[in-house]
Amino acid sequence: MNTKLDNQLDNMLADNGDEAMSNLSNNRHFADVIQARYSRRTMLKGSLGAAAVSFLGAGLAACGGSSGSSNPGSGGEIPAPRLGFDAIPITRADTITVPAGYTATPFVPWGTPLTGSMPPFFDNGTNTGIDQLQQVGSHHDGMHYFPINGSSEHGLLVMNHEYVDQRIFHANGPSGAPRPLDEVRKEMAAHGVSVIEIGKNSRGMWEVIPSMRNRRITAFTPMEISGPVRGDDKVKTVYSPEGFRTRGTLNNCAHGFTPWGTYLTCEENWAGYFRNSTATAAERPREQIRYDVRDSGRNSRYSWETAVGGDDNYTRFDVGSLADSAEEDFRNEPNGFGWIVEIDPFNPDAMPVKRTAMGRFAHEGVVFAEPKVGEPLVFYSGDDATNEYIYKYVSNRTWAPGLRGDDLLDDGTLYVARFNEDGTGEWLALDFDDVEFMAAVSESEHNFDSQADVLLNTRLAADVAGATKMDRPEWGAVCPRTGMVYFTLTNNTGRSAANTDAANPRANNIVGQIIRWQEDGESSATTFTWDLFALAGNAEGETSEARTDMEGQNLIQDRVFTPEEAFAAPDGLWFDPNGVLWIQTDMSGTLMGGTGVAGDFGNNAMLAAEPDTGVIKRFLVGPVDCEVTGVVMTPDKKTMFVNIQHPGDSSPVNNFTSNWPLELPGARPRSATVIVTRDDGGEIGVI
Repeated sequence: MNTKLDNQLDNMLADNGDEAMSNLSNNRHFADVIQARYSRRTMLKGSLGAAAVSFLGAGLAACGGSSGSSNPGSGGEIPAPRLGFDAIPITRADTITVPAGYTATPFVPWGTPLTGSMPPFFDNGTNTGIDQLQQVGSHHDGMHYFPINGSSEHGLLVMNHEYVDQRIFHANGPSGAPRPLDEVRKEMAAHGVSVIEIGKNSRGMWEVIPSMRNRRITAFTPMEISGPVRGDDKVKTVYSPEGFRTRGTLNNCAHGFTPWGTYLTCEENWAGYFRNSTATAAERPREQIRYDVRDSGRNSRYSWETAVGGDDNYTRFDVGSLADSAEEDFRNEPNGFGWIVEIDPFNPDAMPVKRTAMGRFAHEGVVFAEPKVGEPLVFYSGDDATNEYIYKYVSNRTWAPGLRGDDLLDDGTLYVARFNEDGTGEWLALDFDDVEFMAAVSESEHNFDSQADVLLNTRLAADVAGATKMDRPEWGAVCPRTGMVYFTLTNNTGRSAANTDAANPRANNIVGQIIRWQEDGESSATTFTWDLFALAGNAEGETSEARTDMEGQNLIQDRVFTPEEAFAAPDGLWFDPNGVLWIQTDMSGTLMGGTGVAGDFGNNAMLAAEPDTGVIKRFLVGPVDCEVTGVVMTPDKKTMFVNIQHPGDSSPVNNFTSNWPLELPGARPRSATVIVTRDDGGEIGVI
């Protein structure tokens, strides 16, 4: 084994937000389903909206179609959205580009003073770990705006912080292991969540308001473990021998929120932060193997466990069996991660809660179906790794105003999706008391002894149930008009030429697609109907080989993406209250550089789509090397917040490829939020 090379590869994958593929099951690939689902003569390159093609006879109505449903709290049916701006071109400018008539302003970048002594940010990278605990974190991602008293000018902006780029984060890059204590403290403090009270000042400009609500939740913050896994032997540690608590939240990517006004942060690529120093790859317990917690032959992602002079805040990232029992060491520490975490943004004293009933995997985000009184509450979440799955959680109690997380998020059924080639689908219960699931278990080589065991090993349970392997499921969004669910499938670079098909005609698929489905009845239904909304790509950039199917036949080109519409690697996804679908991209590698056969897409971007017509327009392009991720609006739809993550992430130490957001020569690149407004004061995006 080339240990040094393997460690470099692991860390490169982690820095790109990716996880090494660990699904070795024989479950069917989605590519195989698509190949059987669509003939080459009915596939389109580009939008697959209802205006372009109809599936299954009557087909699935596009989100813009009239359904009589309405957005929660809207008080009536939402008219079909119509985009009211001119699309912007592809660009590689180191700035934020928006359409004519719009203004984009950077806001709350990494290091913004937030709490305590309000330490200022030093552009030379010399801020300490203690400073960072009091500042806005790094690598902004999913976020939500919680209005105060319904205001569009005063509220709480709550956002995730996914990870750090060590070369940019420290004044002279990271030190090697064993690592200086304060470097590690600073990195851990930059992870997690920021709760930021914001408002408009007398000049109409947004600013941070000094407030007791301002809060940092980090890799150090105590957290409750709730739901079926609470108290299980597999979550007991020397920190919490009873298995009731853990510390911190890591790799917080996309997010969600609840009808009762709390924030849901989602732990994505958390496994690489740990290292089992006493086990080879084969000796690790299954709850580490299926998530690829690193073994004794590999370093952890940041080597936090090697912090010189560090206490068990740091040594806990070594999860080897170092004592006589689990209650005396941290062998079970990784089992406290991979969950959805509920945070009350309005109560700074409330301890965050890890909701284990919703499953343990690389949660990209979580989105709920429209809550209806007397019906269960339903949430969807994707497992962002190659060949992983899409999940749905259905509460056992029915929704009623006044109920909260303890009532609805600790007791329910977790399902995983199977997509059938005839356009139907099934939700397969991952439930220790479900007869069909346990029958599948009995026919497999695996066993589970409790629902806690099922949830700790959610991926393995989904393997056993027979879920469909997907191409990195990322963000989800629910149409406010119809309840149709949309999910981005970012890419699958591991697909070989033998597995290409009409819907995915490219081996080494780096451009991705967007899938959607309609539940058969209520959101809690166990069957659904699905199709594809869009195949990403660039008509002008593709090679002839990429535009043919397996037999060399040209794909039907009823509509192709123009340069103003083209996008690749769809990631972030959000329906605004007007019913516009916002699509954010996360390209990397040659795709980001525009040097591959797929074409030149410029910098990562955000596009807007009319789901009923298939019209797609590029609305925003970010600076060099960034990812565009996270978007939300104020209730009046006149202010949009968009997050820009890791600008300049390919920078060598002190030789930055981006100087955004300051846009001054030599300035250190910093993740930040962007405030987008219309110059005429109108609603964002629409006529």
